[in-house]
Amino acid sequence: MTCEPTHEPLAPGLYIVATPIGNLGDVTVRAADVLKRSDAVACEDTRVTGKLLKHLGISNRLWRYNDHSDASERERLIAVMREQAVALVSDAGTPLISDPGYRLVHDARAQGIAVTSLPGACAAITGLTLSGLPNDRFLFAGFIPNKPLARRKALEELAAVDATLIFYETGPRLVKSLEAIAEVLPGRTVSVARELTKLHEECRSDAPAALIEHYTLSPPKGEIVLMAGPPPEPDASEIDTDAMLLGALKDNKASQAAGIVAKASGLDRKILYARALELRGK
Repeated sequence: MTCEPTHEPLAPGLYIVATPIGNLGDVTVRAADVLKRSDAVACEDTRVTGKLLKHLGISNRLWRYNDHSDASERERLIAVMREQAVALVSDAGTPLISDPGYRLVHDARAQGIAVTSLPGACAAITGLTLSGLPNDRFLFAGFIPNKPLARRKALEELAAVDATLIFYETGPRLVKSLEAIAEVLPGRTVSVARELTKLHEECRSDAPAALIEHYTLSPPKGEIVLMAGPPPEPDASEIDTDAMLLGALKDNKASQAAGIVAKASGLDRKILYARALELRGK
């Protein structure tokens, strides 16, 4: 079955349109058709979206909408949607995935505006399928915080999640994030996917230490999908958690003992802390 373009006007409302993440050949027939027939295109950067529309031979009204857009701008867009078709795009990939748009969609739905989402390219999913990491369960966590303490706290909160973790990252910050993952999420296989769908596409999967060494010597550019596999399965025959905690509790507080055992075993610190409190109570 094919999607044949039509010249009929689009019904009023909001159309969420996924655009290519690198290779312009990945734009879908339906996406190109909706962009052509929409009355306006709301986008992050008019220059970036303008290049895509020029590639598609489309001349359309561009309306800048990004993280800095306020409530009054959303209301103006929603007012247009009541009578006309407005397409929402991001600079690349599927809108709303770590991109502006959530509030616009929320407000549009709340006010009874018809919302249609067109599937298409998404860097997080493309990176996951390339990585070779388990994909039966995964969690997309957006960008890792830039500041050290916030970065560590964010990763500690995700340590107990038994799934592949997916982040967006930038070249200049990659090594720092890999170092934090090595410390907070020990024993994980990590994948770095970059230049997705482009000529120099790359996906490396290894231990964090090896990736840190590689990207320290060869600093990456561009946007990156950074993934950490699920926590390793502990070998119960080799790890006697209670014995390790009791040993650590002799000279440390429960929180410190949990941290020591977590670092040595790769087990979740919060779970170990709860068990340490139980052991100390006994």
